[in-house]
Amino acid sequence: MRSLRRRLRPILAVGAVGGAAVLAVPVVLGFLGLIRWVDAAVLVLLGALGGAVALMALLLLLLRRTVKGLSGSVSTAMDTHSRRVAEALGRDRLEAAQSMDGVKERLTHLRDHSLPKLAREVTHAVTVQGRNDYEQQVAWTELREHLDTPTFMPPLRGWAASPDVMRLLVRDIDRRRPGLVVECGSGSSSVWIGYALRRAGAGRLVAIEHDARYAELSRALVASHGLEDVVEIRTAPLTGFETGDGEAGEGPDGGARRWYDTSVLADLEDIDLLFVDGPPEATGSQARYPAVPVLLPRCAEDAVIVLDDASRPDERALGDRWLAENPGLRRTEEAAEKGAHVFTRA
Repeated sequence: MRSLRRRLRPILAVGAVGGAAVLAVPVVLGFLGLIRWVDAAVLVLLGALGGAVALMALLLLLLRRTVKGLSGSVSTAMDTHSRRVAEALGRDRLEAAQSMDGVKERLTHLRDHSLPKLAREVTHAVTVQGRNDYEQQVAWTELREHLDTPTFMPPLRGWAASPDVMRLLVRDIDRRRPGLVVECGSGSSSVWIGYALRRAGAGRLVAIEHDARYAELSRALVASHGLEDVVEIRTAPLTGFETGDGEAGEGPDGGARRWYDTSVLADLEDIDLLFVDGPPEATGSQARYPAVPVLLPRCAEDAVIVLDDASRPDERALGDRWLAENPGLRRTEEAAEKGAHVFTRA
């Protein structure tokens, strides 16, 4: 529109000057008396009409050219915009196609590799758990029937020993009739061992517990089953320890190791069965290692040492140390839910 106005300004100026000159001629001729005033008026009217027609024709021509130019500009702009939109859509389609290809590859990998692997792992875990649950139920039933225990017995598994390890201990008690059983740790297992000793008709259990509150709970549990004459729970806080040779014990990293206060063990001699189920793993690296250096000198020659949770790396490592430091020991690995290693003198 600005371009059209710039073009019209000079044309209108020239048209105005020319039109004024044309209209002035009949007036001058009429004034001079060369033509009549009526004729002069007619000529003026015809001149004005012709000028208007000429101006309109010129304006239409300019408008046509302007519209044509605008149409070309719009067409060019539309072509440019369409091309840019097409390029953008093409890029988007390419990126979307590449993204879909990546998704397809991941889905294919998931279908061909991850899902089958996950299915195998879940199946294996479910199978192992199911087998463990079945084995522990069988062991629990056998223990209940063999020991003829009351209906309400303390639970096994979890933090407590599993039924399969308890069955291993009960079999040894039945077979050897131990006079003294020592347990590192206390709780449900103390009650079950107490029933086994009562059924065997001889022997007693001394359970060592580092936590004073838990020791009281264990004593109350033992008393509720009327086993105080067979089972004794001793409180022994964790402290630095010395080996049988009087040397200070060290951890695998060379640092000081803490174990049960050995002063509560002074009267224990000729241990026939040693069940190592404490201290808890959280109390330190290879927390149960001191059991053999401290208690093996107090064991009978035919003593049996049972290490629970032997499937854990710490217990495996400390068992290796026991064997390395005591050439006379030999180890038998028993099938159990949490692993059980049995040590005897060769």
